Amino acid sequence: MVKVAVVGASGYTGVELLRILYCHPEVAVTCVTSEQSAGKRISEVFPTLRGRCDLVLENLEPVRIAERAELIFTALPHKAAMEVVPTFLELKRTVIDLSADYRLHDAAEYGKWYEPHMNPELLPKAVYGLPELRRDKIAKARLVANPGCYPTSIILGVAPLLKKRLIDPASIIADSKSGVSGAGRSAKVDNLYCEVNDGFKAYGVGGVHRHIPEIEQELSELAGERLVISFTPHLVPMDRGIFSTIYATPLKKATTEQLVKLYETFYHGEPFVRVLPVGQVPSTAHVRGSNFCDIGITVDQRTGRVIVVSAIDNLVKGASGQAVQNMNLTCGFPENMGLEGLALFP
Repeated sequence: MVKVAVVGASGYTGVELLRILYCHPEVAVTCVTSEQSAGKRISEVFPTLRGRCDLVLENLEPVRIAERAELIFTALPHKAAMEVVPTFLELKRTVIDLSADYRLHDAAEYGKWYEPHMNPELLPKAVYGLPELRRDKIAKARLVANPGCYPTSIILGVAPLLKKRLIDPASIIADSKSGVSGAGRSAKVDNLYCEVNDGFKAYGVGGVHRHIPEIEQELSELAGERLVISFTPHLVPMDRGIFSTIYATPLKKATTEQLVKLYETFYHGEPFVRVLPVGQVPSTAHVRGSNFCDIGITVDQRTGRVIVVSAIDNLVKGASGQAVQNMNLTCGFPENMGLEGLALFP
């Protein structure tokens, strides 16, 4: 049994972590924190946890937290994680960070998209936590940088094509849609019901979204060369889900059947990647509440382009579920432990 703490438990990723962890047979949650709701029971903030998790939310005091937990999930905004992760590591605790603070290898690149990094010496020690591509390194890591939701859907979507050098790396265009929970729980005018309902809009247009350097970093490693992508995110009026449509120009002629077979081989044995048969495309409705990434692929015979479509739940495979998957690897548990639930449908 591993004792864990959830730092920043009053956000959507925090409550999703608790929902998953309380079904995990080898986990005891010993501490939950929230600066805004300290002193309240977590079940007061999230009634869905009533009778299952009634811990009192505490202020963030790293030393006291480390005394009661062997592994810490930091579900904090960027910069806030940087302020506490070094202390946890100094106290020999394993950290799975759900912020963007340790995903980029280059401190200068992080500073370009966010702000100056407070502890750049930790970046080489952090392992990018995409299990399908970094499983062995994650298992040995003490600091895991949990991937972002958009990057997860895009990287898993094109990894086989880049690894096998079947597409032009310079041709990748990713068009992605997200549910409103991806913007977090803080009150924002753009996320109000009347602003979102019956609407559909792009944002971060023109190569300015902060997930771009993360996506390019990982795709460049797969391609073996520096690449730049076109990425446009969209907000759709639903609670959860990421739906990415990715276009690329092939370097070799291949049929849809051949590419589906390639994906089936590449992801063979992966517990949470489901490659769909020829002629089928995924839906966010079929992964909602689950840790699955569903992928469909086809060749557009008219244009010659390859089209990959992927769907995940942004709060599960795109955040908290993947964090638990990483925890399982670092702790030596079966990778799918606590994550075997099917999607909620309808």
